Amino acid sequence: MKIVKKVLSKLFIFLFLSAALLVTLGPFLWVFFASFQTNREILSFTLGFPSGLNIKNYAKALQIAPIAQYYHNSIIVTFFGIIFNLLIMSMAAYVLSRFQFKMQGLIRTMFSMGLLIPGAALLLPLYTSVSTVRLYDSVWGLIVVYVGFGIPTTLFILSSYYRTIPREMEESAYLDGAGFVRTYLYVILPLAKPAFATAGVMQFLLCWNEFQFALTLTTGHQSRTLPIALYYFQSAFASDYGAMFAAVVLVSLPSIIVYVILQKQVVSGLVAGAVKG
Repeated sequence: MKIVKKVLSKLFIFLFLSAALLVTLGPFLWVFFASFQTNREILSFTLGFPSGLNIKNYAKALQIAPIAQYYHNSIIVTFFGIIFNLLIMSMAAYVLSRFQFKMQGLIRTMFSMGLLIPGAALLLPLYTSVSTVRLYDSVWGLIVVYVGFGIPTTLFILSSYYRTIPREMEESAYLDGAGFVRTYLYVILPLAKPAFATAGVMQFLLCWNEFQFALTLTTGHQSRTLPIALYYFQSAFASDYGAMFAAVVLVSLPSIIVYVILQKQVVSGLVAGAVKG
């Protein structure tokens, strides 16, 4: 009887994981294979491998939209968005998680309010503010907005992980003569690498995939990011599905690669923060 239960349990787990894998990878694989198909094959709902490697779709995608320029803009926005977000919030999360001071709860609540406010409700205020400081249609305007919107998530991830670090390690550093800054740089930061990887990946996905603010706060090719390239395909060249799917692959592939490379750090950072947070 125990053997039957064990077999049924493993079978259930296998079926559940297979269904999850199918739901997760199925849409991407279909888009990937469709990026090599002709319009006739796509419109006939042909499932499976394409009849041939039609690389012309990728060449056409690069001709239709300035994807190279959008890639350049996305890389700049994502890089500085991650650096500034982690630089600022790593110190703020450390102070909020390690020290007791007046209005600590209020400050944490104010940082967390970003999770409750929908982005659509902030479009007009952000448009007005960015225009006032002359950052409209600029990659730096997008960087400032993305850094701000990544504050709540980064704060929760880093502060939860900081709480798992024993205070005795900091006390030992203080006894050895290290000051606050030296302890933070040489003791806390090396131990918090998994949390930084987790927060960095989350911020990367926000900066790389965000569409609403990139569309509202930019107008020209010099500052628009990759998600706008897909909107450009759908609005003006919707009949060329092969090129559009090729553009989808070019846009989504970096996110998949980054997550696959850092998935162990992401999981360890989330689990460690959840255990004691």
